[in-house]
Amino acid sequence: MSALPVRPPSFKPVAQPVQQPREPWLRIVKPPEQSRTRLPFVLSCIGVLAASLLGTLFLNTSLAADVYTVNALQTEYATLLQTEQSLTGQVQEASSPLGLAAAAARLGMIPTESPSFLRLADGAVLGAVTEE
Repeated sequence: MSALPVRPPSFKPVAQPVQQPREPWLRIVKPPEQSRTRLPFVLSCIGVLAASLLGTLFLNTSLAADVYTVNALQTEYATLLQTEQSLTGQVQEASSPLGLAAAAARLGMIPTESPSFLRLADGAVLGAVTEE
């Protein structure tokens, strides 16, 4: 068995001094007399909204201008394509045998009755040469 500590016989308990009741940790706080306004928050929201609307308007306007530019370029491309096709047709007509014969007739050339050819390797003339 364990022995309990024994107090000396001369020990007298000392009376505890009376403590003042402590202030509670939590207390009711009065609201501030002038509460914070929501005006800065509302103004910043309106500013963000206005900036986003203006940005959208700017982007939409620039895209519309680009659409007009693209349309003008497509129209110019179509015109140039028609011009190219017309000129290609004129070149093909002028380089055809009938076109060449007509151009030669306008220059005063006459078709030959007996063609002759010159062989470049040895300089020989092939065919009958006639002077008119």
